[in-house]
Amino acid sequence: MRSFLLLCVLAAPHFASSVLPRVPEHGFGKRQTSSSGITVDFQVTEPVLTPSETNDQYGCVYTKVLMEHDFAYSYGAPFVGAKLFLRSVECQLTQHLCLGNYTPPPCSFNRVTMNFTVTSSGRQFDRLGLMYLGDIEVFRTSTAEPTASGIIWTYVKEMQQYDVLWKADQKIIFDLGNLIDSTYTGIYNTILTATFFTIPDSPATADTILPISAMMSADNQGSAFEVPGQNASVSYILPKNVNRAVVSLLACGQSTEEFWYTNVLTSEENTFAATTGALYGGSPWREVQLLIDGQLAGVSWPFPVIFTGGIAPGLWRPIVGIDAFDLREHEIDITPWLPAILDREAHTFEIRVASLNDDGMGHATLVETPGSYWVVSGKIFLFLGAAGSVTTGSKPVINTPPPTFTLSSSITQDATGANQSLTYSVAAAREISISSTIKTSIGTKVVSWLQKLEYNNFDALTDQGLVQLTIQSTNGSDVGTSGYTNTYGYPITVNSSYSVSASGALGINASLTRGLDFNVYGPSVFPSGIQTFNVTSPSIFAVGGRPAPQSIQVSNLPLFSAALLSTTQIASAQYYSSPNVSYSFGTTEQFFSFEGVEVGSPGVTDELYSRHVKAVNATVVEDSQNLVGMTFGVPSNTPGSGTLLQNNMGTGARAILGRGPA
Repeated sequence: MRSFLLLCVLAAPHFASSVLPRVPEHGFGKRQTSSSGITVDFQVTEPVLTPSETNDQYGCVYTKVLMEHDFAYSYGAPFVGAKLFLRSVECQLTQHLCLGNYTPPPCSFNRVTMNFTVTSSGRQFDRLGLMYLGDIEVFRTSTAEPTASGIIWTYVKEMQQYDVLWKADQKIIFDLGNLIDSTYTGIYNTILTATFFTIPDSPATADTILPISAMMSADNQGSAFEVPGQNASVSYILPKNVNRAVVSLLACGQSTEEFWYTNVLTSEENTFAATTGALYGGSPWREVQLLIDGQLAGVSWPFPVIFTGGIAPGLWRPIVGIDAFDLREHEIDITPWLPAILDREAHTFEIRVASLNDDGMGHATLVETPGSYWVVSGKIFLFLGAAGSVTTGSKPVINTPPPTFTLSSSITQDATGANQSLTYSVAAAREISISSTIKTSIGTKVVSWLQKLEYNNFDALTDQGLVQLTIQSTNGSDVGTSGYTNTYGYPITVNSSYSVSASGALGINASLTRGLDFNVYGPSVFPSGIQTFNVTSPSIFAVGGRPAPQSIQVSNLPLFSAALLSTTQIASAQYYSSPNVSYSFGTTEQFFSFEGVEVGSPGVTDELYSRHVKAVNATVVEDSQNLVGMTFGVPSNTPGSGTLLQNNMGTGARAILGRGPA
């Protein structure tokens, strides 16, 4: 047991559109609120705790401003830390607030937490934000949609995994493409800080991190790939003394691929061409692939992120979608490949996104996703052995058969012969096994990487495509011989519909239930959250994402070997737009549980954090939180009367639902 002085701030964002210039496609008219107060948006997640003062245990606790920047018309013009932006006389006189070029703090550290705080007001779409240290993407987030009276959110992120990068000078690039004109007026005012400190018994972090990216930092641009359209590959000659290697993949769909999990089979894209227009195809199944020298090394079946403008207005204020403020990365252990790639020759690492092309007869083949587009990047984390040592071993045994698919579909017609409904289902399964024997500076051992995944999707479009029901589940397990195991599942059910009256008024109804179960055992590259709780003592805890924190005492905790996360969101929203006015109503409820598995006692779990929160019409009406046995109740407020929106008449309804072109 140890003590720790901590700072914890919780809050949540809104999700995003594109890193490329584009005029927003769906017409929700970035909703304006009728209330006069500033909205505090937040993502429900486990707290990240940070020391609030220096003491003997943590040595120097040093907080550094990394960025203070306003993203206005910023497509193709990211914040670049090597530049000095002179925004005011004060900024010119206090350049430490304006410079984003990073130099390490003047004291030792082994832990870093980062605080990203954003304010905005006016009207704006959700935007995608990507942060880089040089060519390496280290944080992908999205924005909340502002109101006329203003919004604020704060997200605190664990950054210990990039310890080797923080210990050297870096060019910070933050790419948040925004659009400002007479209609879309919301500027995102941001401040990004990092706090550096030392903890006892810090877990091992990578000795070297290499980017799988477009490497555009020299041109002061972001380095994520966009696929299809770019060859997302790099080549490296790796050091010969690597003991362990892990690749992380970060990918999200944009534009026609943002709601990929609702897409139809390619053979049925034109089922409702006469009524709602062509539908997005490629099936509702996607696979993010890692290839080494052209051979499959591992996969990620993506989590269906919903940005804050997604599905329907009213769903995501102030509670944003799961992972919307911090897109989750997927780890693939490539240690079994070491005997093949440590030969001092160049080897390629490539990221692809696959979908399905079907023949309309129940048969499908893997193809590169046809939609536009996915934003992808990756990193190679290398853990080195003794200097001068050489890692050798046997050729890896690679067993990566293609996934199996089961497809079915059915179309019904009305009395006139017009297509009335479309139902379809896709089931998929895949297993991957890669193993070898490696000899390193610490001995000889058999290493392996195993993946097993299952997927099921059922979709029904009725009323000539005006109503869509999506029921999907993804389950997987990843196992590496380093002791790392990840089991995960993410079910989602979405029901959305729209109607247009004779007078031209538009109505949208949407409901959804979605969840995430994410259990991490052993030495993950990315902190699983339990690191925060293994060293604890007087803390500052921001209840409910509110700006004003309170002091608490956390102590007498055991050490943990695994983290178990489980969360569910249940939400519904209605939207109405007439030629004169638009309204949105919504209710969102979320249940969140985060537990630690005690070291040496795999059957013993301790609840570290839990939360139940409910919002009605942009007002939190229920909120209870439990942090290591301490309960915090947040007073309920009177529900609002709905959110007043800008008029959106004249926009295609399927585009508003995010299911097809405008």
